[in-house]
Amino acid sequence: MDVLPDATERFLAATAPEHTATQAEMAALADDWGFPIIGPEAGAVLRLLARLTDADRVFEFGSGFGYSATWFLRGGADAVICTEFDEDEAERGVRFAADGGYADSVTFEVGDAMETVERYDGPFDVVLIDHQKGRYAEAYRTVLPKVRTGGVIVADNITRGPIDFGDLVAHFEDGAPLPDPEVDGETRGIGEYVGTVRSDDAVETAILPVGSGIAVSTKVE
Repeated sequence: MDVLPDATERFLAATAPEHTATQAEMAALADDWGFPIIGPEAGAVLRLLARLTDADRVFEFGSGFGYSATWFLRGGADAVICTEFDEDEAERGVRFAADGGYADSVTFEVGDAMETVERYDGPFDVVLIDHQKGRYAEAYRTVLPKVRTGGVIVADNITRGPIDFGDLVAHFEDGAPLPDPEVDGETRGIGEYVGTVRSDDAVETAILPVGSGIAVSTKVE
């Protein structure tokens, strides 16, 4: 199922911000590895959110080699805490940070992001959730108390990625059940996440169909 018309996707790509030299290297590596990154269209939104929240501290659930962190930094964020289960990817991120001149602004934590976040006190100004899809809702519930009022939680892969977008449309449009977690845990996890943030009065949520689709939730209480 197509999320956006081809012309719209081409327009968004053509009008997205240019990569910095370091981001271009990251994007080339991602292409080489077949590694998914958020891309400049969604990256522009991350940059904007960091700017609008006057972000001091950002926490990421799942960072790879730190591509998304660079967009928060371009938006003026002072510090980004990156989490990554794969040690090689995290080490590559440390090297990118050193080469790009922002090593002092990024911390890479290797291990389970859910365990890492427990070791950090808030408040966070922006949070990115981009790890195992089946754990999105758990990550949201865990980190929400550490997000300041007016802060933002962003979740990636809402409309595209290792999910069946048609199943999500059917669920939210017609009430069709989400897939069994044993059959398609990724789609179920995204559906549960969207349902969780939509029903929580503590946040206001909008879904933006840029990149792989992002859900942006602002904490209002």
